[in-house]
Amino acid sequence: MDVKSAEFIISNTDFRKCPEGNLPEYAFIGRSNVGKSSLINMLCNRKDLAMTSSKPGKTLLINHFLINNSWHLVDLPGYGYATAGKKMREQLKNIIESYILYREQLTCVFLLIDSRHEPQKIDLDFMEWMGENGVPFSIVFTKLDKMSAVRSRENLKLYQEKLHETWEELPPIFATSSEKRTGRDEVLGYIADINLTLRNK
Repeated sequence: MDVKSAEFIISNTDFRKCPEGNLPEYAFIGRSNVGKSSLINMLCNRKDLAMTSSKPGKTLLINHFLINNSWHLVDLPGYGYATAGKKMREQLKNIIESYILYREQLTCVFLLIDSRHEPQKIDLDFMEWMGENGVPFSIVFTKLDKMSAVRSRENLKLYQEKLHETWEELPPIFATSSEKRTGRDEVLGYIADINLTLRNK
């Protein structure tokens, strides 16, 4: 897929105030410092697209970007902020869960995982929650450039083995590096294939 246009549309905290219409939405989410903004900018061929939603306060919002006038990329608030108070964590949880559960246009969630770390309970629990609620999702491993190719393969294999303990079939998995633009064609190609299937229904 060739990204010809990418435009910031709106930020808000309520899924009911998200853009009207029936364009498919692909939501990106992950723990803090997982590299979400860098990945979004890399996918969209823009240096500062996601920075629009990184002004003070906006990281706590649902951010919509219109891509090629045909689908929305949605930047969801991160989860697992260790420094956030209980009230803030509850607010974020409500924003995220209400969007994922009730937003009819949501087509797929891309869950970002830092490839340098071992499987984290908070990520595994989030996957389990999406699985229990029948939410289509894919896993995107980030920051592959931060370690050797051998180490990255080992980490991804360990993660897949951990998932196989509870998942009979794994969701699509993408390995990415925003610095080296690794995985860009695969992620965008996956979105393009889904969009084509939706149009042909």
